[in-house]
Amino acid sequence: MPNDDFKTIFERVKRIYQPFQGKGLEASINTENDFILTGPVTSATRGREMWFGGVQIKKNYVSCHLMSVYAFPEMLESASPALRKRMQGKSCFNFKALDEALFAELENLAKKGYERFKAEKMIV
Repeated sequence: MPNDDFKTIFERVKRIYQPFQGKGLEASINTENDFILTGPVTSATRGREMWFGGVQIKKNYVSCHLMSVYAFPEMLESASPALRKRMQGKSCFNFKALDEALFAELENLAKKGYERFKAEKMIV
């Protein structure tokens, strides 16, 4: 059972993704511990569903994926050292505590990623 801090972090990060829901993306998973946004197959996604990102409560942290930074790593060039410190792999950010400055930065990255995916016709 996740702790209350992780639930609070999960809900905060989930609010970053929710504005994109219904705008070419839908929640393929939406439970109390897992929220994933995906888009339909487009000509640019090579026959695959577009996985935009999501948030998930893990045992020791809350994991947030943002696939636009995987597809377009140059998006991270302006990322702060504090946000980069939260990275695990190429598209995953892990949080153990609330940090509004980092969440604001992540929200900005998500908006830019959504716009980039739209421009690249990866989201219709």
